[in-house]
Amino acid sequence: MPKKTIIPNRTPMPEQPPDERVCNFQEVTLGYTAEQAMMEASRCLNCARPNCMKGCPVNVDIPGFLRLVEAGDFMGAAHLIKQTNSLPAITGRVCPQEVQCEGSCSLSKKCDSVAIGRIERFVADWEASQGQIEVPQLPPPTGKRVAVVGSGPAGLTVAADLARQGHQVTIFEALHEAGGVLVYGIPEFRLPKDIVKREVDYVCSLGVEIKKDFIVGTTATVDELLEEYDAVFLGTGAGLPWFLGIPGENLGGVYSSNEYLTRANLMKAYRFPEYDTPIARGRRVVTIGGGNTAMDAARTALRLGAEESIIVYRRSRSEMPARAEEIHHAEKEGVKFHLLTTPVAFHGRDGRLEELECLQNQLGEPDASGRRRPVPIEGSNFRIKADVAIVAIGQSPSPLVSQTTSDLQTTRNGVVVVDSTTMKTSKKGVFAGGDVITGGATVILAMGQAKVAAEAINEYLKTGEW
Repeated sequence: MPKKTIIPNRTPMPEQPPDERVCNFQEVTLGYTAEQAMMEASRCLNCARPNCMKGCPVNVDIPGFLRLVEAGDFMGAAHLIKQTNSLPAITGRVCPQEVQCEGSCSLSKKCDSVAIGRIERFVADWEASQGQIEVPQLPPPTGKRVAVVGSGPAGLTVAADLARQGHQVTIFEALHEAGGVLVYGIPEFRLPKDIVKREVDYVCSLGVEIKKDFIVGTTATVDELLEEYDAVFLGTGAGLPWFLGIPGENLGGVYSSNEYLTRANLMKAYRFPEYDTPIARGRRVVTIGGGNTAMDAARTALRLGAEESIIVYRRSRSEMPARAEEIHHAEKEGVKFHLLTTPVAFHGRDGRLEELECLQNQLGEPDASGRRRPVPIEGSNFRIKADVAIVAIGQSPSPLVSQTTSDLQTTRNGVVVVDSTTMKTSKKGVFAGGDVITGGATVILAMGQAKVAAEAINEYLKTGEW
């Protein structure tokens, strides 16, 4: 067999020009054509020991689906991906592939890694465009019933996997739309909501029922669900925002990222007054934080008409936890960065925000995260004018479920304690996964934990052993 010619550079993905996309909420990246997807798939080395699969939390057969795409068998690729990943159109868009499958790609040692995420997105979108989304044949019903609390990526994944085992699954969602953080947290220009609905509909096609506007902890408790269901999975996410605890944080114009993005995304505030949810459209918007949520908020502010959108982050760019692609897009769209900067107070007049006071930092020794600790420089105070500020420094699980559930062990931050090998909690019959056990993390990590939980739940339902 002749030696394969290595193409060193990945196939670029078309995207909206920055000066156009900041004026709309349409998707920034436009996706591959069939020819581009086949070209990019042909770069795969077909390694005997594919490291890319080791980097995938949901164990997608990456070399297998790439070979099918290279051969033009897009439907076969879609079916192969969905054997282990029920949400490929979502993960292909928001998964941090650069530190997972693509970061483990053997080609990346000398060249650009294969654009696995972009090809996965193409395959999922192509399947949908054909109107032939195939539902796998399901086994006979087992008679076992599982309640899933939350319809985010963890809840949807565990529900799909358990439905494929023949169990009857009901998802309980507190909001009026299914999708969890996929619908309230990630902007339309990064993850269109019709894509989320399409993936949710696929999970429902497996026989999963979704009950919306059902708040577990209020409408019913976990203990009450256990009277009706054989097992419960907690996938409630992390919806309790963190704040800075500095003076002036109660001024008008200061938002948590949760509220700001929920208004813009789930409640469609960017289409006000067509949708009746207002949102502050500041001229100078400051977003505090350096993760993907901060990038989402800062980029949303531009699309809502901000003349200036500024990121304030206490470390340097190299320590930013946001995806490199999201930082790049933010910069191209005109977001400004104040790095090595720590907020110390909000200042305002007549109850409204006018300025953010900050200190400059220098980097010290690494902290527990492995990143260098920001050390404030005494006397370096300065102020940034702003009429809207968005605090995007992290979040914790809501205490509602833990406070209304007996025998459920949590940490001081409200994170549910689990056995990492089975996702079992301290309460018999109750499992958990996703941000409720990690705090804010990634979509794909939540899905990986949900798959582990699904295996353990299936075993528990078969044996009754805890």
